[in-house]
Amino acid sequence: MTNSDNWLEIGKIVSPQGLSGELRVYPVSDFPERFEVPGKRWLLRSGETEPQPIELLTGRYISNKNLYVIKLAGVENCDQAEALRGCTLMVPASDRPQLGEDEYHVLDLIGLEVFMQASGELVGTVVDIIPAGNDLLEVKLHPSFTTDKGQMTNDKEQVTNDKKQKTVLIPFVEAIAPVVDLKSNRIEITPPPGLLEINN
Repeated sequence: MTNSDNWLEIGKIVSPQGLSGELRVYPVSDFPERFEVPGKRWLLRSGETEPQPIELLTGRYISNKNLYVIKLAGVENCDQAEALRGCTLMVPASDRPQLGEDEYHVLDLIGLEVFMQASGELVGTVVDIIPAGNDLLEVKLHPSFTTDKGQMTNDKEQVTNDKKQKTVLIPFVEAIAPVVDLKSNRIEITPPPGLLEINN
């Protein structure tokens, strides 16, 4: 298998675009330059374990589809493009764009533990980032947090039935998530009243 620590997946080729060998790519990177700036990328074909270098010639974003259309060197027609359907585009992990002070890579946030800043209580773990106007952190709630504080009960049956919703969405904005500490693997939140209400 590929050593995933050495590579970052930036997108997946979903289909050919037109007849001239262009490709539609579904992005998993927040950085448009991955698909728009010509240069070397790596292509992981299905069934292979090591990505192969490939040259990106051009790329453009199609906003209403959340897709990029790219042109790769050596892919001249629809058949060659079709052969790349399902392949993954990669870059070396060392090729991360420099981040501003308050920017984070999506991959860095997944797996972080979320705590209430005021009480230090563990809320849960970030399981996904949902891109929106402001990114949303999808947080899988810790069992101790999902138990209704007012009526702690040993009746596991009841707890299970009442708590179908096990994740909450938290807007990733400074007012609500003021502390992101990658070294300590934690995010501290100050949610407004009602944000974490899960017993609707």
